[in-house]
Amino acid sequence: MKIDENDFFRQTALRISSSLDINKAMRNCMNYLKQHIPASGMYFVVYEPGLNIINILASIMPKKIQGSARRISIPAEYQDDLKKRFSEESQIKIINDLNDEPEPLQKIVNLVFPFECSLLEMHLKLDGTRIGLFGVLSEGKHRYSEFHSHLITLVHEPFAVAISNILQHQEIQRLNKILSDDNRYLHREMMHLTGDTIIGSKFGLKDVMRMVEHVAPTDSPVMIMGETGTGKEVIANAIHLSSRRKDSAFIKINCGAIPDNLIDSELFGHEKGAFTGAVSRKRGRFERAHNGTIFLDEVGELPLQAQVRLLRVLQQHEIERVGGSETIPVDVRIVAATHKNLEEMVRTGQFRADLWFRLNVFPIHIPPLRHRTIDLPALTDYFLEKKSMELKIRKRPSLAPGTMEKMQAYEWPGNVRELQNLVERALIFNQMKNDESQLTFDPQLINPIPKENMTLKREDGKIIRPLDEVMANHIQKVLDQTNGKVEGKNGAASLLKINPGTLRGRMKKLKIDYGRKFNKKNMNN
Repeated sequence: MKIDENDFFRQTALRISSSLDINKAMRNCMNYLKQHIPASGMYFVVYEPGLNIINILASIMPKKIQGSARRISIPAEYQDDLKKRFSEESQIKIINDLNDEPEPLQKIVNLVFPFECSLLEMHLKLDGTRIGLFGVLSEGKHRYSEFHSHLITLVHEPFAVAISNILQHQEIQRLNKILSDDNRYLHREMMHLTGDTIIGSKFGLKDVMRMVEHVAPTDSPVMIMGETGTGKEVIANAIHLSSRRKDSAFIKINCGAIPDNLIDSELFGHEKGAFTGAVSRKRGRFERAHNGTIFLDEVGELPLQAQVRLLRVLQQHEIERVGGSETIPVDVRIVAATHKNLEEMVRTGQFRADLWFRLNVFPIHIPPLRHRTIDLPALTDYFLEKKSMELKIRKRPSLAPGTMEKMQAYEWPGNVRELQNLVERALIFNQMKNDESQLTFDPQLINPIPKENMTLKREDGKIIRPLDEVMANHIQKVLDQTNGKVEGKNGAASLLKINPGTLRGRMKKLKIDYGRKFNKKNMNN
């Protein structure tokens, strides 16, 4: 039967490229090939020499062997013959009767096809690289001719390209599956660390968590306000994990940690050649957060130019990369945080009023630790457990009696972050002393900077005064001699050989009265 080879090439190429599902594409192709070539099945296999297996990546097999293994181990005595077979230079091979083939090849083929069959096999190469072995099989002997071999050779290139693309697509799907699994794991970990175990959620942070519960299901922007170290990022995590976006990205960026000249590129991305060093296109944080949440920590640090572009995202839900003209739509939920007084910054022109109103739709204020000391026992216990594990301390020390009362009396200017650092510092000191006794937090651990009234002793028993105390006493004695006079001839600054402004600043820091306050104080005495 005469065949139009151009039409055969075109029809076969269309069918093998008809789907990224390799089994569907091969079935479409085989249904056409059966009109011209005997075909009971098709297969695509690779040999993995490191594992000594034949891996059947895709196949359409006769019913009698459907469901058979797709990874076939090769006995050691046949491995050299198998390597030789998969490295043959000839592009195509006809096997019409296994009895006519060398015994090792008979054994290898019988591992895959345990019945009488004819095979037409073609090595696939792309850009000089071997991809694998493509084969057509037909039940019975002597089914294939040189004409059939010629037809299959015609479609080598489209088969190689199509199967290479399909394999790459499968690899992308595999990696996406791994990434999705990793994301689910990380979300579970984030939920464990934040969503379900926010310490104080039923006590000091009860009102905060109630607000999180109400706002999380919406897409409204949230402004989290609180002092440094209060846990603003933890609350932002909780909002994301309680929202419909929890399975998408949670992207965080510290606006104060990025130089002004790079903030636009980091947030919105840039095009190749947009500026010196932009050697390729880069996606910004907003693009990466598409369908998810972006957390803008320290949003008050944003320069005015970036504030304008952020306003556009809030108003129009779109961005433009630096150096580009393409408008890119983004679906992002914005959670911002600051420890600054943004209302005051608006009044002084440091922060845009329109952006402030857009971000401040649902404000959440996190109370400082000194206002929720009820949470201190649970927080301390959590950090003791966490830091003991990190420091590989086998036996976690307990707190000495009275320690918690001292901690609850402290102001905690650094909030939860300061508490975390304190616990770690105390555990390290305990290890240095090889002390397995109960843990105490002395004033020096809570505040490593010595206070004015804190004294130390040398080994000989003599007191070592803190430098600030010695300095304050010396300046006070000089002021007594000058009757409180600081500047001018015979003033304290002249006697101490120091700039008057510097001296006033130092006295203010050391809380020393001078001038009229000094005279008024002496008059009262």
